[in-house]
Amino acid sequence: MAPKSLFGQTLLILLAGLVASHLIGAWIYAGDRNQAVRSVGGLALAQRIANLTRLIEEAPPDWRDRIVAASSDPAFRVALSEAPPAFAAAATPTGASEIVRDFLADQLAPAAARQIRVAIAPASGPPFGIAHDHPMPMAPMMHAAGAWRGLDVAVQLADGKWLSFATTLPVTGPAVSLQFVLSMAIMAIIIVLASVWAVRRVTAPLGGIAAAAERLGRDVAAPPLAEAGTAEMRQAARAFNEMQSRLRRLVENRTRMLAAISHDLRTPLTLLRLRAESVDNAEEREKMLATIAEMNGMIEATLAFARDEATAEPPRRIDLAALVASIVDDMADAGMPVTSAAAAPIACQCRPAALKRAVTNLIDNAIKYGKRAQVSLQTDLERIEIVVDDDGPGIPEAELVRVLQPFYRLEGSRSRETGGIGLGLAIAQSIAQAHGGDLSLANRSDGGLRASLSLPR
Repeated sequence: MAPKSLFGQTLLILLAGLVASHLIGAWIYAGDRNQAVRSVGGLALAQRIANLTRLIEEAPPDWRDRIVAASSDPAFRVALSEAPPAFAAAATPTGASEIVRDFLADQLAPAAARQIRVAIAPASGPPFGIAHDHPMPMAPMMHAAGAWRGLDVAVQLADGKWLSFATTLPVTGPAVSLQFVLSMAIMAIIIVLASVWAVRRVTAPLGGIAAAAERLGRDVAAPPLAEAGTAEMRQAARAFNEMQSRLRRLVENRTRMLAAISHDLRTPLTLLRLRAESVDNAEEREKMLATIAEMNGMIEATLAFARDEATAEPPRRIDLAALVASIVDDMADAGMPVTSAAAAPIACQCRPAALKRAVTNLIDNAIKYGKRAQVSLQTDLERIEIVVDDDGPGIPEAELVRVLQPFYRLEGSRSRETGGIGLGLAIAQSIAQAHGGDLSLANRSDGGLRASLSLPR
């Protein structure tokens, strides 16, 4: 399976190119080496045969035997005879033997009756009578080769006699030696290490941008991103920081505007309360005061949501199970139908006041619209879930996501008469997201609604 990260994919491409280039280089090296060894060995012997043939052919007849005897040695046998040697009758030039024959024909003076026979066949051992420790120049290569080929050449002289040559050559040894493999491995290791360092250096800022984007989603006042790396990465980091700065100014302007609106509204509300208290009709006075209190509550809830207080509180490590248990106990002591399942201590880095408000909103929502609330904690290696179940009618599937939007409220059981302005769930979701988690709603199979507030472990 191919890696999904940019670092893994880039490194895989580099490694694939490295392997391909090494394999192609080794193949080219092996072919060139084989060709070079064959050419040097074969052509050197063919040149020696051509030189001896010309020398013997030009020498006086009474010198020929002495020249043949002096030129012959155990590794290179030379013979002069009246009749062609036995192999010459059946020799058919093919492949390498044809190349040697053509080379000899080019080197020797043309003659009408000249015949050249060449035979190359596997040999059972090193040159005739030569031990493996023979101090000849090619002995190391012969040892390495381990296989031999016999070369037999018969050349007809101008006077009709036959000059024959017999020798053996080592077959080309292994195309890729141990030293070659080691050198290629060392080069590959160096290139891989350099590639890993270079790719990680280039792609590391992308991880920083992703982490900064995640922090920005939780806290618009998060520290700016360091502008480092390549020119493109610095440009991207600069653009990200400018975007974050604009978002921060937007949020601050919105908060200041809402604070000003709240301040401007509280003065007339206070005056209305004072005037309402002077109304003689007790029933009308209570209605007016209740309406004024409702308006004041709406203003306070809207301001709290707009200020996003979850990001202002510094995080600290607490026992989440103890926090949830204390919320349930306080609400149960106040006579509310809420229970919780026992849970082991769970250490969690969070903003306790904000998280307490979110859990309180979920429990209050369950009690208002679902008759009762059952709270439990579920954990795994990555997440912590605070689950609040109720026994209400649930929510239509099409509305499960929309009820999390600010100021959105359902009709019927969640009508205006039940209280609230549609911010309880939205505030809980905002707090969960500020912690790097989320809030989800789902209808239970046995009836009722389940609200799950998840936090990163």
